[in-house]
Amino acid sequence: MLKTKIAFIGPGAMAEAMIAGLLREKLAAPRNLLASGPRKERVEKLHEKYGVQPFTDNSLAVAQADVVVLSVKPQRLTGVMKTLKGIKPGALVLSIIAGASIKKLSHGLKHSAIVRSMPNTPAQIGEGITVWTVSEAVSVKQKETARSIISALGKEVFVEDEQYLDMATALSGTGPAYVFMFMEAMIDAGVHMGFPRRIAEQLVVQTLRGSVDFYESNEVHVAALRNQVTSPGGTSAEALYYLEKAGFRTAISRAIWAAYQRSLELGKEQPVHIPEAHPDEGNQ
Repeated sequence: MLKTKIAFIGPGAMAEAMIAGLLREKLAAPRNLLASGPRKERVEKLHEKYGVQPFTDNSLAVAQADVVVLSVKPQRLTGVMKTLKGIKPGALVLSIIAGASIKKLSHGLKHSAIVRSMPNTPAQIGEGITVWTVSEAVSVKQKETARSIISALGKEVFVEDEQYLDMATALSGTGPAYVFMFMEAMIDAGVHMGFPRRIAEQLVVQTLRGSVDFYESNEVHVAALRNQVTSPGGTSAEALYYLEKAGFRTAISRAIWAAYQRSLELGKEQPVHIPEAHPDEGNQ
């Protein structure tokens, strides 16, 4: 791994998380990490921060790489693939692009060794979870290389069936957004009752963190844990009754289903023009 040259096409937040993770775990040397994107200031910033090689020409970056990581926005994929001429025949392509199927990537790149993966934003602190799969052309050695790179982001789940990737996009890939909105709603409710926002945030954050840790320390279904804190006629029972009446479960289920459908659509769409974003605002 230390001698493996890895080119990141799309130097956004997730690419930076992977770079940071690889260096943190001592799986790569800075000189063997290449970051390529249209904004010179962004790749220069990564060079200054991590020592990686900066590029604004994708073809020059991929020509040197043993592994090519695709981390662009889904809507830009078709256009970007046209710039990726010169991928080495024995190179591995690892995609973290939502909705981009192995078939679409293989056809667009004229390359057969493809890894498709879906990480999530906690990967930026090494606490993410990534679901991934590989094409038939990926060798055993390449598969282990991919696992090492993905593991630098946190936990990983390998699946044989590519259909699970679109499901993972909706459940774990988009999942942090649901959690953050839930946290925001709880914090705002605390402020509405009269708590200072600082205290409301502290209560909510530790409640979520402690609840997850408590769940992991007990080998029981989440419903059993919910029942433990729901006394008959108590405050929890009253709150849960209102959530059920308001359609809380249905709203969550429908939101995840909508994200799943959108992931499927992204794999079929033609590229569309989207406004230029600041280089730190997600993938480029």
